[in-house]
Amino acid sequence: MEEKAIFAAGCFWHIEEVFSKLKGVVSTRVGYTGGNTKNPTYEQVSSGKTDHAEAIEITFNPKVISYKELLETFWKVHNPTSLNRQGPDIGTNYRSAIFYTNEKQKETALKSKEEYQNSITKLIVTEIKKFDVFYPAEEYHQKYFKKNRRFSCGI
Repeated sequence: MEEKAIFAAGCFWHIEEVFSKLKGVVSTRVGYTGGNTKNPTYEQVSSGKTDHAEAIEITFNPKVISYKELLETFWKVHNPTSLNRQGPDIGTNYRSAIFYTNEKQKETALKSKEEYQNSITKLIVTEIKKFDVFYPAEEYHQKYFKKNRRFSCGI
């Protein structure tokens, strides 16, 4: 049975590119979550007024890749000690966050954060929050690097 993982780690183009290549990841889509505006647009999220983060929804096969392994990639793919910023991208929409879908994911995320914190010196600022709703981003953002190879997030 497939499961879902939802992460925010800066520019969603970058994290989709990384996670989509992992064995056991069935599909990915980018979008917005964690905020208070229904059906937000990219422009609204970029304004910083929706409280949404750019995020990725990962559908994965837990028999091939575990949630813990996804978290290990999450910690490595961005800077979890940088508050509301990843590379040149600044704002709450670029924050680091894990949105858990059940208590087992919550426990695994908290333990993973603690383990990663013990391996670095700076304080991790990653939020760990209960998942509510995921709003898919506009179609032109989906699989962005596959469509636009010359662009980068700067990370």
